[in-house]
Amino acid sequence: MPLLAEPVADDATLPQEVDVAIIGGGIAGVTAAYFLAKAGQRVAVLEKGVIAGEQSSRNWGWCRVQNRDEREIPLMLKSMALWESLPAEAGIDVGFRRTGLIYATSSRQDMENWRTWLDMARAYQVHSRLLTAEEARAMTPGHSGADQWIGGVHSPNDGMATPSRAAPAIAGAARALGATLHQRCAVRGLDIQGGRIAGVITERGTVRAGSVLLAGGAWSSLFLKRHGIDLPQSSIRSTVFATEPAAEVTPGGLYTPEITIGRREDGSYIIAASNRGDIEITPQGIRYALKFWPTLVARRKMVRFAIGESFFRGPQALMRPWRMDRPTIFEADDMRILDPTPKESIVAPALRQLGISFPALQGVKRGKLWGGWIDSTPDAVPVISSVQAMPGLFLSTGYSGHGFGIGPGAGHLAADLILGRAPIVDPTPFRYERLVDGSPIQKPGMM
Repeated sequence: MPLLAEPVADDATLPQEVDVAIIGGGIAGVTAAYFLAKAGQRVAVLEKGVIAGEQSSRNWGWCRVQNRDEREIPLMLKSMALWESLPAEAGIDVGFRRTGLIYATSSRQDMENWRTWLDMARAYQVHSRLLTAEEARAMTPGHSGADQWIGGVHSPNDGMATPSRAAPAIAGAARALGATLHQRCAVRGLDIQGGRIAGVITERGTVRAGSVLLAGGAWSSLFLKRHGIDLPQSSIRSTVFATEPAAEVTPGGLYTPEITIGRREDGSYIIAASNRGDIEITPQGIRYALKFWPTLVARRKMVRFAIGESFFRGPQALMRPWRMDRPTIFEADDMRILDPTPKESIVAPALRQLGISFPALQGVKRGKLWGGWIDSTPDAVPVISSVQAMPGLFLSTGYSGHGFGIGPGAGHLAADLILGRAPIVDPTPFRYERLVDGSPIQKPGMM
């Protein structure tokens, strides 16, 4: 599979010491690097593969407040403002546009769910509104089944950015502020002295640092386990594909009961039609099964179970503690960039449904097809937090399939916590300890 992310300039020389070492070059890591460098911190981003090589370039690109879990709404509102302001501030192009998102349905249950969400979200001054049947039909003129709509919901301020470009562009902006970027430089483990963080041990040597931010996506739990730190996390294998550029039937994202589409910057569409993610049974998944049970019950129609190669190899496999002076799984050729095999079988049915739902798109051909690993927490809310048991260690992980849009705010919050300054939002919903201190695991809200 060719890389989806745009290339980023690299810093060949590893610094001996920084203020903050960031493990992982996805959207969460590079946005934190940007805000830390902006605050005058010496920052090194250490990525085992390439910047945005994994889930940060493999997602849909939706930037939305609509249908978010309530715990995420304040941070997502901050993120939307940052998506708009960052390009001008940093002189970069992330492909962000406020296209609006449209949901239309013939299901009374959908309407009730959206009405309940809007009643809750009104306290946050969210601009989404319910659509009447007539409004839903008017906003989906190309849909063959629009006469069946009983209503919908429209979020005019939401939109999309370009995953292949966004994190690389922000990484470049962080570098312009003095951060260094080190690709194909795996971190083997933490350097711990006197019970606190002293730096990181990489395949190229040790970097001293008073603070370390782990933004390792699907790899975070395995990495922490090596140091005796428990992080309940699981991953869902997804398949995504885009069409070739085609006629415009919606300016941005559009959900209907039988198909969901998102119009990309180049005029192609991301498509999902009866496409569920795969939860592959793995040692890590078995270990955390009880913690994930509430989420599995709530999202059972969105996933299917399978057994695959991830049971034996990868971020969720059973692994013995590794040595820091030898190559690790992070440096293996097939693990530098997680590139799960996509399911070709979903393409033909999805394109067939696309042509049925949107006659103007009948006969449109498939473009790129790719797979991804979505790192998830038991309550489907990320961890953006310090780790009390390990002073100097911070986490930004577990974004549960909706981390791209919230990325700028998440990076800002992580930087705030590391710097000890007033956080951009209340960080309590994202604290790490909620997952390990015996607190009841909350069911996920809207997704």
